[in-house]
Amino acid sequence: MDTTALRSAYEEFFEMAALPDLGDAADGGWNADQVLAHVLSVDAATTAVALGVVSGARPAFDNRICLDGGNLDRIIGAHPGRAGLIDGVRRQAAVLCDVAGRLDGASGAVLVPTLLMSGDEVLVDQPVPLADLVHGLAANHVPGHTRQLADLRR
Repeated sequence: MDTTALRSAYEEFFEMAALPDLGDAADGGWNADQVLAHVLSVDAATTAVALGVVSGARPAFDNRICLDGGNLDRIIGAHPGRAGLIDGVRRQAAVLCDVAGRLDGASGAVLVPTLLMSGDEVLVDQPVPLADLVHGLAANHVPGHTRQLADLRR
């Protein structure tokens, strides 16, 4: 699987995340650390699904744990400050890109039962090809959180 677009999306994300003037969301939404923790959680979950498919398992992707405030706090607490959190996300993104880059067409075509939520809204509740999950990170997920970080600039 070609991960060029995904790697490019992450570079833009990391540039934005490293800016020193990221404050709190005006609407009470996530702060920069919570956005970073969420992206790390999604990347780890996607990597686990990809590895499960390669192993012959038929895993499901459910992003609710990636939205859970307690889980985000745990991830934030496991990293020393914003720089440590960015480094953690960078490492997890590299693992995801490495695993995705090794997927063949047959693995990418495997349908993964998928539940994607945004807040209380169900965005997807149906099987999705593994390749589409990965490409969706590049096309929508990572750029969306890059914009979210940009909105936190003071």
